[in-house]
Amino acid sequence: MLKNPTSAVVQSRKLVTTVSRIQHVDNNSNPPLKANMSTEEPITVPSSVPVGRLPRLSRRAREPAPEKKPVNRPPSMSMFPLGYKDAVYQWWNSVTPTIAERNVISCIPYLREAVAAGTSSTTEVPSAEHPGSAETSTKIDPYGPRVWKSTMVALSGKNRAMNEFSVERVGEPVDDTLVMLHGYGAGLGFYYKNFENLSRAKGWKLYALDWLGMGNSARPPFKVCAKDPAAKITEAENWFIDALEEWRKIRKIEQFTLLGHSLGGYLGVSYALKYPGHLNKLILASPVGVPEDPYAVNADMPEPTESTFQDEFTVDQQSTTQGHKTASASEPEANAPKKRPYPPWLVWLWDANVSPFSIVRLAGPLGPRVASGWTSRRFNHLTPEEKQTLHDYAYSIFRQRGSGEYALPYLLAPGAHARRPVINRIHRVGRQTVTPATETEPAVKETGYPIVFMYGENDWMDVAGGLAAEEKLKQAKVNALLRGTEEEKRKENGGAKVIIVSKAGHHLYLDNPDEFNDHIRKELEETRQQTLREKS
Repeated sequence: MLKNPTSAVVQSRKLVTTVSRIQHVDNNSNPPLKANMSTEEPITVPSSVPVGRLPRLSRRAREPAPEKKPVNRPPSMSMFPLGYKDAVYQWWNSVTPTIAERNVISCIPYLREAVAAGTSSTTEVPSAEHPGSAETSTKIDPYGPRVWKSTMVALSGKNRAMNEFSVERVGEPVDDTLVMLHGYGAGLGFYYKNFENLSRAKGWKLYALDWLGMGNSARPPFKVCAKDPAAKITEAENWFIDALEEWRKIRKIEQFTLLGHSLGGYLGVSYALKYPGHLNKLILASPVGVPEDPYAVNADMPEPTESTFQDEFTVDQQSTTQGHKTASASEPEANAPKKRPYPPWLVWLWDANVSPFSIVRLAGPLGPRVASGWTSRRFNHLTPEEKQTLHDYAYSIFRQRGSGEYALPYLLAPGAHARRPVINRIHRVGRQTVTPATETEPAVKETGYPIVFMYGENDWMDVAGGLAAEEKLKQAKVNALLRGTEEEKRKENGGAKVIIVSKAGHHLYLDNPDEFNDHIRKELEETRQQTLREKS
């Protein structure tokens, strides 16, 4: 298994060596410039395209791609669209991470109008920059009044706290709770197009959290002390889910619906298995690590190459949100030769636990340019103002001190294959023992709860993994009905489904928020009805 992160000095020396080997690709498509941060492929780094105030294209974007090697991107978009001068300008004038979050939160409908109407100044927008609450009145908010609140929730131990954003309808009892968890290296602000719609549901309170060590949560040093490969995976998972459980206890939430995207979905499964009895529904939005890959399970074996993981960094979102590529029987078989194997430098960086965000940090003034390799593609379907806001927010997260990001290679192998696949343990979710049996009382067991898999129709995550998990969950329900007690059969509530969101990719909540929100609202309503039945 992988070792702990090496020092920044050693990493930077290795990085320079690696980059120099692949820099010739950038030189072929761009005249030599006084910079050393051009790479052949976009490393797991994000950024934004029409990055802002200086909309001119870089020199590389104006030149045609080399004819010898077709490029899978719009002809006007270079690997790193932001120019060198613009990158230095943004680096020098970059806002703090908390202000960047505030700017994203300010884009939320009705809260945005409240600010524009002068009922609240921008400094009063609830965010990590300004912890506190704001209320949207019924004059502006037709679904209000609602209270929007930002809090830094302190956890036990040194430098441990979770950044929290919540929305609650005023004057209504709260019977159900939705907790939204982001993916790897992201932040709660990426859900800005979902908060308003999902908080319309009556009887619900919405929370969004930054994972410990990510977003604007505290960033304690990440360290794995275990020696056994399986123990290393468990320790890395526990680093996140133990913090989530501590937060739940602080908020005194008995049961909640968990919505996790990508790595957030993977960790949601781990949470459900370690801390049973606290979920009433699990929604996995394009979860990472579902299918099994024999190479990813054992660190001593070769790393896998059977994934479309590179699409996260090479496919632009505008194409993702407009077109659809339907799978057919004519597609290559699973054992066909891989057309785009991972370059050796990417595997080396992954195995060396060189975080993609460490590259952004090492780039210094060129960090915004490196980040633009991802944000330009990820947010190019948004308005220019929102693209710039999301780019600033993403860059503000990536440039922060490394912490939870270093857990990635302990959990996943290159290509986003899980070392502990979800498919091998999904059947146990919702079937755990909550309270062990005693001499006088029988054991209390979970009797299942709905588990929803959601994918974009152009998702680089394999929907086949979700379909296979659905079958395993259905079989687990059949077994529970055959072997359970009469009381357990009466309480049985297990279920599974797979939902495909049209015109969306891996970031389906942002690619097609209207359809995504509609599906989630239906799931919340079903849970709400179940809660009311149990109360009656």
